[in-house]
Amino acid sequence: MIGVFGGTFDPIHFGHLRPAFEVYQRLGLEQLRLIPLNQAVHRPQPVASGEQRLRMLEAAIAGQPGLIADRRELDRAGLSRTLDTLISLRGELGSDLSLCLLVGGDAFESFADWYRPEEILQLAHLIVMRRPQARTSTDPRLRDLLARHRGSDPECLRQAPAGAIWFQEVTQMAISASAIRAALSQGRSPRYLLPDSVLAMIHASGVYPGKSRRSPAKIG
Repeated sequence: MIGVFGGTFDPIHFGHLRPAFEVYQRLGLEQLRLIPLNQAVHRPQPVASGEQRLRMLEAAIAGQPGLIADRRELDRAGLSRTLDTLISLRGELGSDLSLCLLVGGDAFESFADWYRPEEILQLAHLIVMRRPQARTSTDPRLRDLLARHRGSDPECLRQAPAGAIWFQEVTQMAISASAIRAALSQGRSPRYLLPDSVLAMIHASGVYPGKSRRSPAKIG
């Protein structure tokens, strides 16, 4: 099984990394591909460039077998739609391999409004990373999807290449990229919210403006 986890990653931090890594371990994924988006669809555009965010992501996962930084959305013009990314991955990996799309609990709440959600489920399983004892959505559209697609156990993810929705409890961290950028802008250190290697790149490059920063240098 291959995991796919996309996001702005502006910058990548432990709130992204720890839950995704727990899914990687608990589901026994062969790979987990982390994919920084190019142009956001439902949120403000990223502050850092695509190449800067990719370099920070590569630094964050360096030395961890099975975790791969995938640049395909950065190389594709236009909006970064999940459906297009899954179609691209299917073209590369084939139709028989189990593909698991990781999404956070908050992102799942808006899944019915995503671009062609039913087609997404034809291409991948949906792994919803949520905190323990989180409540199921009250959105009738999501309830309908769950009635038709919810998996009964993790083994269902291996028995088919796509089509199941599985809830995986993970460690949730109240960390946000916007809070990290805000701390930097106010001259406060966001250390321990993200890997030291990423923070070093941020300080070296000056990618996020702040009251006090070192002389800018290029990332990558």
